[in-house]
Amino acid sequence: MKIHEYQGKQLLKKYGVPVPEGQLAVSGDEAMEAAKRLGGVTVVKAQIHAGGRGKGGGVKVAKTPEEARTHAQQIIGMMLKTHQTGPEGQEVKKVWIEKGCNIEKEFYLGMVLDRASSRVTVMASTEGGMEIEEVAAKTPEKILKVAIDPAVGFQAFQGRQLAFGLGLPAALTNKFVKFASALSKAFMEADCSLLEINPLVVTKEGDLLALDAKINFDDNALFRHPDYEDLRDLAEENPNEIEAKKFDLSYISLDGNIGCMVNGAGLAMATMDIIKLFGGEPANVLDVGGGATAEKVTAAFKIILSDPSVKAILVNIFGVIMKCDVIATGVVAAAKEIGLKVPLVVRLLGTNMDLGKKILADSGLPIISADRMDEAAEKVVKAIQGK
Repeated sequence: MKIHEYQGKQLLKKYGVPVPEGQLAVSGDEAMEAAKRLGGVTVVKAQIHAGGRGKGGGVKVAKTPEEARTHAQQIIGMMLKTHQTGPEGQEVKKVWIEKGCNIEKEFYLGMVLDRASSRVTVMASTEGGMEIEEVAAKTPEKILKVAIDPAVGFQAFQGRQLAFGLGLPAALTNKFVKFASALSKAFMEADCSLLEINPLVVTKEGDLLALDAKINFDDNALFRHPDYEDLRDLAEENPNEIEAKKFDLSYISLDGNIGCMVNGAGLAMATMDIIKLFGGEPANVLDVGGGATAEKVTAAFKIILSDPSVKAILVNIFGVIMKCDVIATGVVAAAKEIGLKVPLVVRLLGTNMDLGKKILADSGLPIISADRMDEAAEKVVKAIQGK
């Protein structure tokens, strides 16, 4: 689950992480009033669930309240395009008006779960303001890392180690240790999956400030935080993913044109891999899980078909707990209700697979059957190519 920058900063402030003062605005007039209250130079920042906002024209400096109003009017309503939004862009509906600061130097500081070590890892770099992926690809030696032992948590010596590695002066070392410790506490207690401060700035007055905040929560821990539901901005989320959650389905939107219905995360990964092996591109992956009903499968199939980018569908089911006849019944019901207009390849293997195949064969629908996974992937790719 993603949240906006302003929400992330409000959360971090509760943990003692220093952030600039700011105010939310949904109109030019509100932006002007906020700038007046804050005083001095302000920054007008588009609020969308994507990075790279500055490069796309979504972050502008305002020297006067009137200029803040002008910038806000230009930004609110625009389709902001960044490397994370895709070519269509994301509509900006609100801006964060933030008090300006005197930046001396920019750094990167982030926390993420390192699956290789099974520990939360703190990453720091002198290359603040840049995408960390770009830094990792071109100059990986500029990324410092320390792993947090879950038994003892983030330690002061680790903060000093990072501060020395970043070349911070002695006068800032203790401030950095306090900053990183508060950030670590926020990450752990808020059940984050990602927490990035980019940039973390040193001001000319000698302070540390989180000038940006990107926070993602672990979806599997949301039951521990019912208050997070108030932070959710459904306008920023994929409508198909929202619909899938209503039926307790796992749906991930991708950039290709082949819809994938599977059961199980491992089979999902294998299905996407083999589609790409045969030259295709998955448009999404929808995991119906191990015990879905025919009604849930029908809903899943409708969700896949509602994506206009889907030009063909591959249903790849390995039934153990999940029964193949249940899948077949749901697929046929949805295809008939909506009107199947794209090629459909189905591979069923496991419990009641013969019955499932019979249901598909008797449906009267132009379903392409496959017995092996590679055969299914090859057929769905060829179906799109018209072969």
